[in-house]
Amino acid sequence: MIVAGVDIGSRGSKTVIMQDGRMLSYSICETGPESAKSAYLTMNEALKGTVLSLTDIEYVVGTGYGRVLIPFANENISEISCHAKGANWFLPSVRTILDMGGQDCKAINVDEKGRVTRFIMNDKCAGGTGRFLEVMADVLQVPLQEIGPMALQSRENIPFNTICAVFAKSEALSLLKKGTHESDILAGLYSAIATRCHNLLKRISIDSEFTITGGIAKNTGMVKTLEDKLGMKALLAEDPQIAGAVGAALFAAERLAAKQKQGVAS
Repeated sequence: MIVAGVDIGSRGSKTVIMQDGRMLSYSICETGPESAKSAYLTMNEALKGTVLSLTDIEYVVGTGYGRVLIPFANENISEISCHAKGANWFLPSVRTILDMGGQDCKAINVDEKGRVTRFIMNDKCAGGTGRFLEVMADVLQVPLQEIGPMALQSRENIPFNTICAVFAKSEALSLLKKGTHESDILAGLYSAIATRCHNLLKRISIDSEFTITGGIAKNTGMVKTLEDKLGMKALLAEDPQIAGAVGAALFAAERLAAKQKQGVAS
């Protein structure tokens, strides 16, 4: 049974190919202006790690921002359900998930089988998302992959009154002109984001078995700041960015099994 999950996020596109519950290959690509092309790109990249072609994949589930635009998907399922199922596959003990994506954040509670029991999303402001951090990295003229480690070098946490992308950008530029070090600005921004995420999580239940999914989970400075704010250690998957695609692939396996069972019964 060969299946795939394709997660077309606002910033990144991910594909996971699985066979009988085992991951064969995965890929992460930048999401382009056309979701359909991004879907083919990430699928083709994942296939390179196998001897398979797209026609060998028996069932595909799409998820994420562009899930309805994946041409070869058999169906689509919400990213909330897919992140929950994917996180459970990686870390079965986890009961609380913070999904930090490119354009939004979601707090999710799950049961022992990875089924969503409660969730809440942030408002439409992009503050605290991958896109927000991209903007701040550009303002500070620091490569995106370096802002996490740089924030950990801070000696002074500069308070930010807001993480609205517009106002935070203006505030960061003002601090730069005053000679404030980039690491201190980043530490202040991360602290503000962590506070916002903490407030989001408090609206559900925060279990000690907690994980972060999405691309921001790879940002060491952001993870450390969140851990300090929550007073707990986050359990992290091998690659937190593919949790949604893993969940989609697991759903694909369930759908295919049900379809095959129905076919035998009929």
